[in-house]
Amino acid sequence: MLQGATLAQAGIDAAALKPAEVDVERGADLAVDTLAVDYEGREHLPSPETLSSLADEKTVRVTTPVRADGFDPLGDRDLAESLPESVRRVLVAGHSAYLTEAEGERAVAPRLREAADRSHDPWVGTEGIERIALAVGGTQFELLGPATDRRLRALRGAGYEGEIALYAPTVLTDEEDAVLDALGEYAARRAPVRSALPDDAATDAAADGRAREVLSQAVRDYGLVGGAETVADRVDELREAGADRIVGYPARGLDPFL
Repeated sequence: MLQGATLAQAGIDAAALKPAEVDVERGADLAVDTLAVDYEGREHLPSPETLSSLADEKTVRVTTPVRADGFDPLGDRDLAESLPESVRRVLVAGHSAYLTEAEGERAVAPRLREAADRSHDPWVGTEGIERIALAVGGTQFELLGPATDRRLRALRGAGYEGEIALYAPTVLTDEEDAVLDALGEYAARRAPVRSALPDDAATDAAADGRAREVLSQAVRDYGLVGGAETVADRVDELREAGADRIVGYPARGLDPFL
């Protein structure tokens, strides 16, 4: 089993936790200084007491979709106001899977601006709203993808001096079947990958032929994959391109990181 120090050896300084998948309290044992708790619906939001306890050990951020009831700065914001003062926020437009139809129709820009004004040192998720996120400011929170290096260099070359945090699903192993089981489906949801895959192809370790070739490249385009040294080299490349912080999502759960 890989030890917790492996995270530091791989250059990863923050971990993304999905409360529907893991006990977020175990994040206190990870060898990182920052935890980012993803939003997977109101029913999975950790209690203020749990978040406060974690914040005693780590810097804790909670993803808050600004269009969702409970986090809407122009409407119902009871969940946002229940967050402990010690917990910081990652402001996002919100994934459609976790929004009602009415929530999904709400305007993003004014809500993101208002939420940023109400937050201390927010991270701002850029997925699908890159220009709005830049205009709002704060740490830009990007998803790793095949164009990430080029985009980071372009931002830095254009004079952007703000902080950039990069989210990357992470699998610290060279075993290809394990990698595909952990990240194949995630990568296959990306439009370029989906269009390159044969119809009805398996998207996990059962993939073969052309599908396996596509997925083996895609999981490395959209995730951090390999032993600690391999991942550390990739992290160095991303930092050289302009990333300040690397946020790893433990795609196989927390056990391999503890």
